[in-house]
Amino acid sequence: MKATIRPTRLKGSILAPASKSSMQRACAAALLNKGVSRLLNPGHSNDDKAAIGIIQALGATVTHEQDALVIKSGGVQPIADTIHCGESGLSIRMFTPLVALSNQEITINGSGSLLTRPMDFFDEVLPQLGVKISSQEGKLPMTVQGPLQPRNITVDGSLSSQFLTGLLMAYGQTSEGSIQEETTITVKDLKSKPYIDLTLDVMKQFGLNVPVHSNYEKFVFSKQPTSEAINSPVEYVVEGDWSGGAFLLVAGLIAGPVTVRGLDLTSTQADRAIIDALMAANAAIAMDAKGITVHPGEMDGFYFDATDCPDLFPPLVALAAYCNGQTTIRGVSRLMHKESNRALTLQDEFDKMGVFIELEGDTMTIHGSEFVKGADVHSNHDHRIAMACAVAALNAVDETVIDEAGAVNKSYPDFFKDLEKLGADVSLDNKIKLHE
Repeated sequence: MKATIRPTRLKGSILAPASKSSMQRACAAALLNKGVSRLLNPGHSNDDKAAIGIIQALGATVTHEQDALVIKSGGVQPIADTIHCGESGLSIRMFTPLVALSNQEITINGSGSLLTRPMDFFDEVLPQLGVKISSQEGKLPMTVQGPLQPRNITVDGSLSSQFLTGLLMAYGQTSEGSIQEETTITVKDLKSKPYIDLTLDVMKQFGLNVPVHSNYEKFVFSKQPTSEAINSPVEYVVEGDWSGGAFLLVAGLIAGPVTVRGLDLTSTQADRAIIDALMAANAAIAMDAKGITVHPGEMDGFYFDATDCPDLFPPLVALAAYCNGQTTIRGVSRLMHKESNRALTLQDEFDKMGVFIELEGDTMTIHGSEFVKGADVHSNHDHRIAMACAVAALNAVDETVIDEAGAVNKSYPDFFKDLEKLGADVSLDNKIKLHE
């Protein structure tokens, strides 16, 4: 799919999409919750659909209601010998330890860029927990067979916190009736700590055994009494997505004014840090009970450390393109194993739009451009690249055509529709307007 964005002004109010970070974790917790769970404001991105398919394969039943999903589960009781994670990095990393709670041999697969992402973590860790595993030299497909037995282990948290999320949820289930009085996961060099806060919050809301941690270095699970009782019904509201919301906020600063509703300022989502970046750029931003309102205006180049929130790189590059002077963003090393090598992709595609980006070590420097040019760009099958180019195009000189723009379906399928609701001049494929 091709998307054409013509320079235009935006105005209005828009509801942020549902957070796939929150939605996918809630699906996993609902699978582990022995009883009924209702997820309000559920997401419908490709990654969300992958998570729903996985929990169904692992024994949960899912019913769609208006603005809600009802999930009934008796725990991990697989009804299939294969699960498919689509292109979702969170799903593969979070659900693999949950699959290993079963004594059934199950093959785990995915598609697209997920097939090339390293999964050596599981080859190293799961055998220590009594799980049989085979992979293709650390790549998909993988076959695992449990049951996983919680033990004191040390893991590397430098590649992604998502591996730890899966282990925490699995331990939160298995620590019920576990042999040891206490079981500890020791973590070295943990990245993206706010995502672990989100994981622990979801575990708490679904009644899982939540560990006590000391500075994110040791997570200690205490033994819980064994219970066969059905848990009380759980109702969980899926949060608005700060990752998707960040693109809407930047769009408003480039071509607004825009008000973004549905973003919780007290959220544990890592990408809430977009507010800090906007403040550093001296952006015109106001926050009240109705939402977050942003206005175009002169903005300054800024410094921001995105090590714990690497998904903010794409919207921040679009923002920096319109800032005076240079912007420096730290955390480039976190971008290699995304849907694309995101640092190089941002450099290549924004170069086509007249924005010069330097990469040196763990640092990206974006040189603000007096004129951002419309251009023919490519998403590289990366949803956040497609959105970053679209946002930057809103105030460019001449139109921008984004090839493979359908990549947005991975996380924000309504992205182009929402831009048009705000007044953007957007066409898809043969210049067919979205509302026709």
